[in-house]
Amino acid sequence: MDTRHDDGSAGDADYGIIGKGYSNYRQPDPHIAEVIRQSLGNAKTVLNVGAGAGSYEPVDRAVTAVEPSASMRAQRPAHLPVAIDAVAETLPFSDQSFDASMATFTVHQWPDLKAGLLEMRRVTRGPVLILTCDPSELTRCWLNDYAPEMIAVEARRYPAISTIAEGLGGHVDSLSVPIPLSCTDGFSEAYYGRPERLLEAGARLANSAWSFVDPSVGDRFVADLRRDLSDGTWDARYGGLRRQPFFEGSLRLIVAKPGDKR
Repeated sequence: MDTRHDDGSAGDADYGIIGKGYSNYRQPDPHIAEVIRQSLGNAKTVLNVGAGAGSYEPVDRAVTAVEPSASMRAQRPAHLPVAIDAVAETLPFSDQSFDASMATFTVHQWPDLKAGLLEMRRVTRGPVLILTCDPSELTRCWLNDYAPEMIAVEARRYPAISTIAEGLGGHVDSLSVPIPLSCTDGFSEAYYGRPERLLEAGARLANSAWSFVDPSVGDRFVADLRRDLSDGTWDARYGGLRRQPFFEGSLRLIVAKPGDKR
């Protein structure tokens, strides 16, 4: 099934709305990018599925990008290749066309996860990389205390790591990716030690889960967080996070290589 929004977005999130200004808050983080680069190995040709504005696309490889949202394609910087308008479930490439393929922060939005993963495996000779979040670990962040409704939405949307591994097959490793304190990619846990940023409407809008909860949840979140930052309550509870260089949260990089399952 190809569920498209007015701007061409496929999946459960309408990037014609939430994609505006997305790249102001969602820039590839160097630490996370290095983990991806190393996992790509010596692949020379790479497919990026659900490529968005181009985060984490390696500039030292020949990249083919696929992105169904016109809003997101328009935000891709000039030095990156123009993205193809297509969806994960029906990739317009022949079998084993690429040395490696990757998908970052996108599988939770695919209408048919199994079909998308099978397509990535079909067109890829080597490793398939999926950067995602483990839904069972999302409650570890302080955000769960302030906006449990949003975290619950995230947990329902993100597929289990085991489901992704089963869909890809082969030799599968799930790597925990520590989140740096200065993380430039503004997914929910990126601000674990910089709570003030989440008072900005743009920072919340760049995380699609906020678009699935009632606006009153965001209003309450801002009011409660602003109050607790002002009177010191947040720092009394979580202030140590401001000095913690990395946070072991829900971020995972799944690396699936061809072969029999282990």
